[in-house]
Amino acid sequence: MDNDRNQRLAEVARIAVRLEAETGCPAQLLIAQWALESQWGAAPAGVANYFGIKKASRHEKCCTVLTHEVIAGKRVEQNLEFADYDSLEASCRDYAWLITHGAPYRAAWERYQRNRDLRALIAAVAGTYATDPNYKALATTIAGQANVATAINTARTVRV
Repeated sequence: MDNDRNQRLAEVARIAVRLEAETGCPAQLLIAQWALESQWGAAPAGVANYFGIKKASRHEKCCTVLTHEVIAGKRVEQNLEFADYDSLEASCRDYAWLITHGAPYRAAWERYQRNRDLRALIAAVAGTYATDPNYKALATTIAGQANVATAINTARTVRV
């Protein structure tokens, strides 16, 4: 993994660990979706949407992005409105809010609060979050990678 990617991972891990302490949103889940949605932080939508969050009424800023969706089993290109943020931190904070308070994830989040089954939470969120049929497997794989665990452990050790 290149040095820039390692630096981006370390930065998002610091934010993810802090948000996990504040909101309960697991750092592994946040990092896995950050990696998938922004090519490990290299390609956010707009200025700083690192999670591919579509525009909702709570968002003040937005951008239109050409994206790929899977509809009826076929990959199609669409111009869609996405939220936009001023920073990685703001993007991560909104993602954590979405997972812990957003209606599409409520049942999965409530189950996670009871059983703390991280793999089940990742699978449930990923299955709803994206149209790509491989997304759930990719998110689960990334969440379990050694580099992600190392970044999270380092962020927990040197919390600032």
